[in-house]
Amino acid sequence: MSERHPIIAITGSSGAGTSTVTRTFQNIFRREGVSAAIIEGDSYHRFDRKEMKLKMAEAEQAGNLNFSHFGAEANLFDEIESLFKTYSATGAGKSRKYLHNTEEAAPYQQEPGTFTAWETLPEKTDMLFYEGLHGAVVTPEVDVAQYPDLLVGVVPVINLEWIQKLWRDKNMRGYSADAVTDTILRRMPDYVNYICPQFQHTHVNFQRVPIVDTSNPFISRDVPTADESMVVIRFAKPKGIDFQYLLNMINGSMMSRANTIVVPGGKMELAMQLIFTPFIWRMVERKKRAMGLV
Repeated sequence: MSERHPIIAITGSSGAGTSTVTRTFQNIFRREGVSAAIIEGDSYHRFDRKEMKLKMAEAEQAGNLNFSHFGAEANLFDEIESLFKTYSATGAGKSRKYLHNTEEAAPYQQEPGTFTAWETLPEKTDMLFYEGLHGAVVTPEVDVAQYPDLLVGVVPVINLEWIQKLWRDKNMRGYSADAVTDTILRRMPDYVNYICPQFQHTHVNFQRVPIVDTSNPFISRDVPTADESMVVIRFAKPKGIDFQYLLNMINGSMMSRANTIVVPGGKMELAMQLIFTPFIWRMVERKKRAMGLV
């Protein structure tokens, strides 16, 4: 953690909804005049799309049916840790982009599924913001979770997570339902070993829970809407959180445990605004004090 160069990391699996949380933070940054270096977790995959297909085929031939983007072999965990360590110490670092589709790839005149060149982060940013699969990953070799000043987990209940992934990959990325299902099954061991353990390190977890039937996610045609969901918000350290203020400000909210508030799904963004804006104020204030600007 660093007072001069704070880090916020959003972590969650593919289809969990981390991009929605990112948009909320970007709105806060814009409103509060905060300059953030935005890091996409996909840019720290080890292989581009074509290379990944080859590696998966090689793994299957060797008897490994579970080689996936969730695991250590397919990611640059050491590079994520190095970026966080360097930024927290100096406010500098390097990053690149993973170009998911033709629209993203066009400005770089590259093929979709490739990486851009590594580039130096913008100078004099107020904080670093990471969103991806492994913002709190801990293995015997690396400890990424030790660096962020704010770690946020996005963890829908598993059936909802699968529904969201199926809908996104079919409708936005052109994959068949069978292909997405195969991906979910292949990733399961790495999901258990690398994704789930991160949520014991997060400071705040957001878990969307549908209040409609999602018992068979593989035949669901629609993603449950925000109004068809509740959101469970768990604070690892509730000291300093004004729960009464949140209950008063968020209609329909309630406490389920001493460190947990439940809000209607449609109020999730409002809850994030109310919870995280003060966090960001404090980060900026500590940064100014540490640098002798106040």
